[in-house]
Amino acid sequence: MDAAELRDLLSLEGLRLLDELPAWESSADVVRTVAGLRKAGHSPGVVAAVLSQSRLRARAVAKFGPFAERMLFTEAGLEQATRLSVAALHAGRFQRAGVSWVADLGCGIGADALALAALDIEVTAVERDEVTAAIASYNLAPWSNVRVEHGSAEDADLAGIGGVYLDPARRDGAKRLRDPADWSPSLDFAFGLGERLPTGVKLGPGIDRELIPVDAEAQWVSVDGDVVELGVWFGDVARPGIRRSALVVGTHGSAELSAADDSPDADTGALGEYLFEPDGAVIRARLIGDLARSLEGRMLDPSIAYITGDSPATTPFATAFRVLEDFPLDQRSLKRELAARGIGTLEIKKRGVDIDPAAFRTALAPKGEKSATLVLTRVGARRRALLVERVQPA
Repeated sequence: MDAAELRDLLSLEGLRLLDELPAWESSADVVRTVAGLRKAGHSPGVVAAVLSQSRLRARAVAKFGPFAERMLFTEAGLEQATRLSVAALHAGRFQRAGVSWVADLGCGIGADALALAALDIEVTAVERDEVTAAIASYNLAPWSNVRVEHGSAEDADLAGIGGVYLDPARRDGAKRLRDPADWSPSLDFAFGLGERLPTGVKLGPGIDRELIPVDAEAQWVSVDGDVVELGVWFGDVARPGIRRSALVVGTHGSAELSAADDSPDADTGALGEYLFEPDGAVIRARLIGDLARSLEGRMLDPSIAYITGDSPATTPFATAFRVLEDFPLDQRSLKRELAARGIGTLEIKKRGVDIDPAAFRTALAPKGEKSATLVLTRVGARRRALLVERVQPA
């Protein structure tokens, strides 16, 4: 979104039209809608801005629920914004630590600032992009305890501030993210604040683990099976004795697996009746060994994130499967086995083998009315194909 589109959107005409539009539907005839709005006398700029915003609001419901109906967004801002359920967990850390005034540096469209304000915490929200700062001002206007500033994180006045939250952006051209300077503000700046103030830093879950300070709490968060962030916490917003944690948020609510460090690997052993696929947050946090032991299970291979066991179990930290058949990983024989079972819809999972699941599914040419899941992996030194079925939670 550029400044001209923002002006059209924030005009009395634009905001009124946005509120009057029906909920966005992807199947709607956009050309007919545009023609109707133009015929009603609305300018091309206003129509484009309002329809774009209506589409973004519809997408934002997944992150913001009913709050999305009164918020404004940019494409990048919505993509990068913290889900409101996760932002509430961030805010809770500051509240429990007794922090009454937080600087949200790099606030984006205002998701984390909104969650902090809802807990009656004073917030100074700083955003360097002028358009995004204006959007944040609109979104945070209902909260009198929030002040939005247009400026850089590095230049923000932190006098009197009790805690800091940062969401550094990847610098243009940065790819591997192994250099602290690949972010803006830099990780040296962000982690430096953690040395003197209670601080939370939101990062992508795939960051090079060598960059995580040894004295910080690192929490990987997944929502509905998707690992969405790594939170690095310092000072009073970090929890004593915890350096690694996996927070899993889903229909079950939230559950956490935590430890003082990466967990030692579990023993390896033979394939059992059940297979467990750890949640991505557990894998990122390197807590697979602790999870395996809690399930009384073992690893198929020390380098592969699958756990096996002999007893059924349901856990929020892994998807459980019952092993129906154990086949050699051979394309021709698997094709015959699937055909004999009438399997036409096939989900393929793989770890520890160099196979393209989509191409492999095409080569198997499954036909029939039944569906199944096939896990391609190694059991010890053997390449195996495991026909499995999901164990439904009790």
